[in-house]
Amino acid sequence: MAEADIGVIGGSGLYDIEGIEAVREVAVETPFGAPSDRIHIGTLNAVPVAFLPRHGRGHGILPSEINFRANIYAMKKLGVRRIISVSAVGSMKEEIAPGHIVLPDQFYDNTRHRISTFFGEGIVGHVSVADPVCAELADRLYHAGRQQGAKMHRGGTYLCIEGPQFSTRAESLIYRSWGVAVIGMTNVTEAKLAREAGLCYATVALSTDYDCWHEEEEDVKADAVLQILKQNVATAKAIIREAVGPDALSGACACHEGARGAILTDPERFPPEIRDRLAILLQEAGT
Repeated sequence: MAEADIGVIGGSGLYDIEGIEAVREVAVETPFGAPSDRIHIGTLNAVPVAFLPRHGRGHGILPSEINFRANIYAMKKLGVRRIISVSAVGSMKEEIAPGHIVLPDQFYDNTRHRISTFFGEGIVGHVSVADPVCAELADRLYHAGRQQGAKMHRGGTYLCIEGPQFSTRAESLIYRSWGVAVIGMTNVTEAKLAREAGLCYATVALSTDYDCWHEEEEDVKADAVLQILKQNVATAKAIIREAVGPDALSGACACHEGARGAILTDPERFPPEIRDRLAILLQEAGT
């Protein structure tokens, strides 16, 4: 029996969610090591929810140090079917002001040092991530945000950089010329792994700054980001409380079939230890 239906991964500034009842902490073991922290499991609006702080409580994990595979695998192991990911981002468009919230529908992966697949070591899988965000989940979050009076933007591309440094001015101007909506350091890796695991995934991107491309605004700095985050995080929590309800899993999206037919390796040639490691994922792939 699933311990949670909805998973929430919190980014910078989001380390808990008010309103979750009957909370207990769980240390989830995975074949990929430990997740970022112990996972809080409880109920929100009568729905079983699992909450994980991406950077650990106290924010001790750099973006490149996050064990993304363990985080997503842990959610899958707990029975989660939909992941709401909250992340601080820089705005690359004038109309997305600090304090606004974006629900991107695309990602561009500009990272360099990440492992972004569960496959390998004898089992080859190629999963389509043409549309990496669950449109039904994103729509639900968008309407929840409007209900809360937040300034929402639906759609756009999230450019994911390695970090931990913010962009150089030259980089920022080049990224802006690409037409991306926001810039961050984490979510594309989660989105790819969630698709391999057959999980719905959507990002609530909290705009905190204009990176360093805007001539009339101060260049992005961590302390300034934190000031905007306090307001944004409170809004994000309200959106999650509004969006999570008994009908939150009633959609008919095909995210859970994302890995079906993706494995090219002959099952008879699967290394036994890798087959065991990927057992709950291979079920989604129909292998």
